[in-house]
Amino acid sequence: MSTRRAIGAQTRAELALTLRRGESLLVSFAIPVGILVFFSQVSTVDTAYRDPLDFLVPGVLALAVMSTAMVSLAIATGYERRYGVLKRLGSTPLSRGGLLAAKTVNVLAIEALQFVVIVVTGLALGWHLDAGIVLAVVFLVLGTVAFAGIGLTMAGTLRAEATLAGANGLFLVLLFIGGMAYPLDKLPTVLEEFAKVLPAAALSASVRGALAPGGHIPGWSVVVLAVWAIGAPLVASRVFRWEE
Repeated sequence: MSTRRAIGAQTRAELALTLRRGESLLVSFAIPVGILVFFSQVSTVDTAYRDPLDFLVPGVLALAVMSTAMVSLAIATGYERRYGVLKRLGSTPLSRGGLLAAKTVNVLAIEALQFVVIVVTGLALGWHLDAGIVLAVVFLVLGTVAFAGIGLTMAGTLRAEATLAGANGLFLVLLFIGGMAYPLDKLPTVLEEFAKVLPAAALSASVRGALAPGGHIPGWSVVVLAVWAIGAPLVASRVFRWEE
């Protein structure tokens, strides 16, 4: 079997398994939509944007990417590794890089559904979709690659329990300092500067700049996002181990 066919077969298997995990899908969709609806109805987002939804919708799109590409992927892969599923895959023509590619494509498929649900919810709440949607999608794909690399690095090097705790803990930290539901400039200066070198803030700032009316995409966010999108998968492909 060729590498391309092996990746295609594994991608279909990954998607079928993901769709069977109903509770995981519920969390993947319910949490981002819940955050969007809640924060759009309360006066906690004090930004320069004329409409809080101009800040919130891009941030929630970034949040969905982080949740699916890092947390869900890391936990599922970590337990597949624990139960020997990945060890058996290691004896097939599927390479380590092929496995990582198949899992990333599966994540992109789920995120496409999340994107539609979040955008439709935002429009229903009164958000106005302006130009920049294509560029925003490009940034979301880069963010997916970056966070998938981070998630797979954890899943491929840590025990399943440590992956579970680490992925959820990192998610909470990045949620608070990633500029997704709370503006970066409201953080202490030192913490704000630290946040700017992390992928969460880079992703949310890039997507927000692309989607906001007359928005400006910060140069730093594009550079940081690109570095993570290149570096994280490379690290994952080098350190990922098929079994604990």
